[in-house]
Amino acid sequence: MVSQKVKIKNPTGLHLRPAGVLCKNAIDYDSIITFKYGGENIANAKSVLSVLGACVKSGDEIELICEGEDEDAALQGIIELIESGLGE
Repeated sequence: MVSQKVKIKNPTGLHLRPAGVLCKNAIDYDSIITFKYGGENIANAKSVLSVLGACVKSGDEIELICEGEDEDAALQGIIELIESGLGE
């Protein structure tokens, strides 16, 4: 298991479009990809409804957690995607 904290840079947070981009990319990895937010709340990064339910806003910090055979690649790939603004 690997994890890393990252700040959400999108001006509107993780609304439908960036949540979809995040999920679409997370699904490409075999690892289980989740993130912690607001203390102990956990969201599944491969589920749009779970990501939207997290209500992550711009400037919020989340902790990405990847567990599986491609966990290192998954963590790096998702971190780069979030830092690039998730297509916005």
